[in-house]
Order: sequence, then C-alpha cells, then structure tokens
Amino acid sequence: MPETLDSVVGESRDRLRAAGIRDAAVDARHLISGVLGLSLAGLMARGGEPVDPADAARIRAAIERRAAREPVYRILGAREFHGLTFKLSKDTLEPRPDTETLVDCLIPHMRRIAARKGSCRLIDLGTGTGAICLALLAAVLDARGVGTDISEDALATARENAQKNGLAERYQTLRSNWFEAVEGRFDVIVSNPPYIRSNVVTELEPEVRCYDPAAALDGGVDGLDAYRAIALDAGRHLETDGVIGLEIGFDQKQAVAALFEAQGFRLLDSSKDLGGNDRVLIFGQDVKGSHDR
Repeated sequence: MPETLDSVVGESRDRLRAAGIRDAAVDARHLISGVLGLSLAGLMARGGEPVDPADAARIRAAIERRAAREPVYRILGAREFHGLTFKLSKDTLEPRPDTETLVDCLIPHMRRIAARKGSCRLIDLGTGTGAICLALLAAVLDARGVGTDISEDALATARENAQKNGLAERYQTLRSNWFEAVEGRFDVIVSNPPYIRSNVVTELEPEVRCYDPAAALDGGVDGLDAYRAIALDAGRHLETDGVIGLEIGFDQKQAVAALFEAQGFRLLDSSKDLGGNDRVLIFGQDVKGSHDR
C-alpha cells in the first residue's frame, strides 16, 4: 500500500520527537510543506494522497538533517520575513520574527521623512540577507537603501534577495566594517548587530551556535562592541531630523541607550518583541548636544 502524506507527516513527527526536537509536529509540517512546495493548508488538505517515493526520500533526508539540529529554514534554504522571502547562505543570520518589530517601528519614521522630503535614504549596517533594509524599502516606496556587510557572501545573498523581491533598483551593497567605507549622510541608520556576549555564544542552542555565522552573533566581552562602533560614527552620517533604529538583546536597553546618549543622541522610542522583551531602540539627535564629531 503506498505511503500517504499523512503517514509521512506522522512518521516525521515521531522521528523528530525521538531526537528531542521541542516542536516536532510543527517542524515536520513546515519541512514537508517546504520540500513539496505546498502551503500548510495544502499539506493538510492532501493528507490522504499518495507520496511519490522520490519525494518521500527527500522528506526523510530533510527530517534527518533537522534531527541533527539543523534549523528548518536552513534546510529549506529560505525564510519569510515581513511578507517577503529571503534566501539564506552560510554568512547570513536567519531573519527571525522578533526582528520584524524593528521594521514596524521604523516604517512610520521613514514615511514621515519621505512625505516631507520626497525621498528617504536608508543604510542597514550588517545587512546579512538584506531582510531589514529590503522589508523597509518594500513598505516605503520613496526610499532607497544601502546594505553594508563585511562578508562578500552576505552581500551577494542580499543582492540576490533584492532582485528576487523586485527591489534591486532601489538597493545597493557596500563592503564595510560598520561605517569604515561609508560616505555621506542618511535619513535612517538601522542595524541588528551582533550583541551576544562572547562567553555566552558557546552556550547557545545548537541551531544557533552551529548554523548562524559567529560574526553575526558575537558582540564582544560585554556584547556591546558593535553598538560602540556605531554610536561613535553615527553622528557623521545621520541627516538632521534622521533616526537610528537598533535591535538589542533583552537586557541591553539601558547600556545601549547610555552609549548613544554619550555621543549626543536621545532615545525617542523603544519597543518590546513578541515575547515581551526589550528589542528595539529608536534614537534621534539631542538638540541640547552636538554629535557631529
């Protein structure tokens, strides 16, 4: 009797449970739907249909990779973020739902700037897949963006993602270590920099520790190295009335705010993520001080 989708889903779920995967049923459905090019609803609706042996083999290979703790979307090679689909590569961080909070917080600022000036110029420091910058460009049609990264692999991936999402004409890339190779000023500076303390990186879940690039995770001894670098030079690259949007670790709000306030910025807004943790800080110029250093 031929295998059905339902039977393969059940077998896959049980295999992942046996491997200690926490959300075994969810991961099994996402993997199988991704491998077969089906929506989750389509997978359920076609549960009684037979599975081609070649498809069953591809599914089992993917399930074994997940059982070995490779993340679902690394296996599938792409992940959705803010309504767009982003290819992943070895030097890019997997975009996660909590980071959509940063995009949502910046859209109103960008629309305000674009309405006033007719355009909005954006730079995304450490762009990775390009997810943050490209999601913002998709939401604000009068905006143009630059994505920087130290990795050529990441920049190539970001350009490919821009092309696939129809945003290549408004997006360019630049190889740069934070602001080192950057020229000019921008209305919006955004970054999701590495912010995990060095001694914590080795304690992360295997899905993160073994598959996300270390350069996108390790923020130095106190997790704040990248924020210091950005704060130090942001004043030379931010337009008057521009904003800086940053993703932070759950316990870094006060420390990061202090770094930027010391460089002449003031905290305009902050936001929590889906889990209720501090996640986003928005800074503007402090009119009482000068940050043009």
